[in-house]
Amino acid sequence: MPSIAADDGTRLHYAEHGDPGGRPVLLLAGFKAAATSWRFQIGPLVAAGHRVLAVDLRGHGQADRPASGVDMARRGCDIRDVLEGLDLRGVLVVGGSMGGNTIWSFLAQCAADRLTGVVIVDQTPKMLNTADWSHGFYGYDESNVDTYFAASIPRTGHGTPMWRRGRRLVRLLSAMRGVDPRLTPGELALLDDHARADWRPVIAVTELPVLFVAGAQSEFWPPSHAAAAAALAARGSSVVIPDDGHAANIEQPAAFNRALLDFARAL
Repeated sequence: MPSIAADDGTRLHYAEHGDPGGRPVLLLAGFKAAATSWRFQIGPLVAAGHRVLAVDLRGHGQADRPASGVDMARRGCDIRDVLEGLDLRGVLVVGGSMGGNTIWSFLAQCAADRLTGVVIVDQTPKMLNTADWSHGFYGYDESNVDTYFAASIPRTGHGTPMWRRGRRLVRLLSAMRGVDPRLTPGELALLDDHARADWRPVIAVTELPVLFVAGAQSEFWPPSHAAAAAALAARGSSVVIPDDGHAANIEQPAAFNRALLDFARAL
């Protein structure tokens, strides 16, 4: 895979597909997932005429893996470095899970002039449940904010059990092959930073069109987060994919790809 250097010298990797003259689509995977997790999207996007770039930010896939110092602000800067380093313009940026909130980190720090639209894949903009936000991570609230993600990503008891997912599980395992489920201290620190963030103010001021996608059976949060987040945005819309879990683009790729391509055509 080709690579590009971030401003601190960290190597970020990307795989490029499709027409170099097509509208760029930048794909950002979720926590610990590699760029290869977009395997079910690349073909349809290429067939639609797009230039597709699936990116490994630091700590992902083939990118460099710093032991510490990776937080949401740094991840947002990595997006900046990819956009500027490859001189990408008119970009539709798609982020799955933590990759979605990494887009808000970028927009909190940088101008939106290189982007044309945003797609957020099953990621609530505020993981902490509070009196004014009930669409966060199941069981995570102000009573356990300091301990909930201290050692792992907790099991919530929500979503379809793995053994009942059938073909959805087969696709998930194939797309996530090689991911080490163990969490390093640096990854736990990143997870905690991610969990504490509130990106609603960034959504409220963005003028970009944004599509929020939710899996109806997400393991992590209620699908209501998509409509609630879309209501914050000036040009927000949302879709809930039935029989779909948190890895919405992997478990139900046909339905997800229809929503993604419909959104892209409307830009």
